[in-house]
Amino acid sequence: MISAQRLTRRFGARAVVDDVSFEVSRGEIVALLGPNGAGKTTTLRMLAGLIVPTSGAVVIDGVALTHATAATLRARIGFLTESPGLWDRLTVRENLSTYAKLYGLAHPDNAIDRVTEMFQLKQQASLRTAELSKGMRQKVALARALMHEPAMLLLDEPTSGLDPEITRGVRHLLDERRAAGSAILVSTHNLDEAERLADRVAVLHERLLAIDRPAALRRRLTTGRLIVRVTGDPSKSLKTIRRFDAAAAIEGATLVLRVADAEQQAPAIVAALVAAGAGVIEVRPEMPALEDVYLHLMKK
Repeated sequence: MISAQRLTRRFGARAVVDDVSFEVSRGEIVALLGPNGAGKTTTLRMLAGLIVPTSGAVVIDGVALTHATAATLRARIGFLTESPGLWDRLTVRENLSTYAKLYGLAHPDNAIDRVTEMFQLKQQASLRTAELSKGMRQKVALARALMHEPAMLLLDEPTSGLDPEITRGVRHLLDERRAAGSAILVSTHNLDEAERLADRVAVLHERLLAIDRPAALRRRLTTGRLIVRVTGDPSKSLKTIRRFDAAAAIEGATLVLRVADAEQQAPAIVAALVAAGAGVIEVRPEMPALEDVYLHLMKK
């Protein structure tokens, strides 16, 4: 539904985004990771049609994003910028009402009531946005981005400044939008959030360094070590697992060994342990955290 095709954006001689291509499909959440200055916001702004790429193209649901198509396509996108983009002198409801008119909603009051209820903003509806806390302004900006129930969402740090309860609510809301078939691209620094929320993770640092499912990215740094947990004293099973790796050892309450192919050899290890009388609780390959993969990619 959202396609970035060899996107490049230069500011003067400096390339902020260089030859980046990826797609976000219907019913999918892709998390965009990268350090400050990596080009995440610039990429989102190009996809939203707010800035023009130096080269490359953006295609939304099969239609190229051009000057002629931008107004129509932008109406189908919910975009949360890195700053809330609200009018400080207007109340929360007045801000939402203004955007409802810009979106051309047939029943703006119903839409405003729905999102103020969704984000628990009814008590703040009559307050000017200048009076709101950072987290509360973020909630209003999210309400604005979702008010027209867009088919595509481009969200720049959507949970920044939000308390844990509202953050969980936002995640639940994004799950619902995904289930409804929305294509969602989320820029975040929160690796735990990315792993829990996203179907795929894209790592950006001017160029696209990697894009894949979180588990697949973690497998890239697999150590080849197999972690085995048994009931009782693990030392009683050490002789058994050393048939598969002479250097197998005990680490804490677990047995650790190296194998060439964990998936292929694990059943034989389990069978040997059971035959030796061990109660097998768990046998799994040691997997790095997504944070380790991210830092590895940044270092490279």
